[in-house]
Amino acid sequence: MSAQGAKGEQAPTVGPVDRFQRRHPWLGFPIAVVYKFLDDFGPYLAALITYYGFLSIFPLLLLFSTILGFVLEGQPEWQQAILDSAVSEFPIVGDELRETGTLGGGPVGLVVGAVTATYGGLGVGQALQYAMNTAWMVPRNSRPNVILSRARSVMMVLTAGLTVIASTVLTFIASEATQGQRLESWAVNIGSVVLNTWVFALIFIVATPKELTVRQVLPGSVIAAVLFGVLQQLGASYVGSVVAGASNLNSVFALVFGLLVFIYSNAVVLVICMEINVVLSERLWPRSLLTLFTDAVVLTEADRRAYGGQARAQRLKGFEKISADFERR
Repeated sequence: MSAQGAKGEQAPTVGPVDRFQRRHPWLGFPIAVVYKFLDDFGPYLAALITYYGFLSIFPLLLLFSTILGFVLEGQPEWQQAILDSAVSEFPIVGDELRETGTLGGGPVGLVVGAVTATYGGLGVGQALQYAMNTAWMVPRNSRPNVILSRARSVMMVLTAGLTVIASTVLTFIASEATQGQRLESWAVNIGSVVLNTWVFALIFIVATPKELTVRQVLPGSVIAAVLFGVLQQLGASYVGSVVAGASNLNSVFALVFGLLVFIYSNAVVLVICMEINVVLSERLWPRSLLTLFTDAVVLTEADRRAYGGQARAQRLKGFEKISADFERR
């Protein structure tokens, strides 16, 4: 017979499906990742990253191309190789990005372009930091101030730029060292996954003041690197099957829509990979199966830690005390 609550209502019980997923990590873990993603409003975090990412792509590449023109003056082959490497990260609008040219208008044009690109680039960094701090349940008073947070954003933007250069060098070395096209393709793909894994791991560590080790961020970094490559292939297929056959007007819409979907898909993958790291590191599984839908559930220890951490993350002052009590009265 079921126990009765304090007000006479029937006490919640654990159903057979819920009991099964609690006992089997292969099922309970992915459910916990999805629940953590939804608890943190993951779709909205991804949308925030998408907004700044979409805003910054063209200005950043324009600024990048201009800087390359100064640094690699007299080396047009290297300029084009590095630019092509950067463009390849966005298969949907690759041709349009190649035609951005460089910043004109003298010093004024360079300054205006730099400010616009910096705003977008720093916005992406700020959005990533907000997502990471939310996922890791970092108290608000422990997060970097407006100056330090933007310094971290600059580090992330520089990391992305250095990655493009490193990717270009990797491609060049692979093409020179291998003779067969198939071997070269495999070498480049494997090298790209390894390089992107390192980049994601570095970003995951830099984007939060919480002290993290490479081991804590490595699982999500590997998954993000692999899925990032998959999304690039899907983007290239989208260009070949949809954009190429569209009329001029429709192609513009298809490009904008495709770019938004591409960036948002990558942002969702990125946030989910953050949550994978958090759930693994903090052992936030198994979760109660119906906890998202009703209060009539038996919370697991992982539920209590997750909800308690979210409550403490709202702390604004170091002397502020926040505690969470889940006892029914």
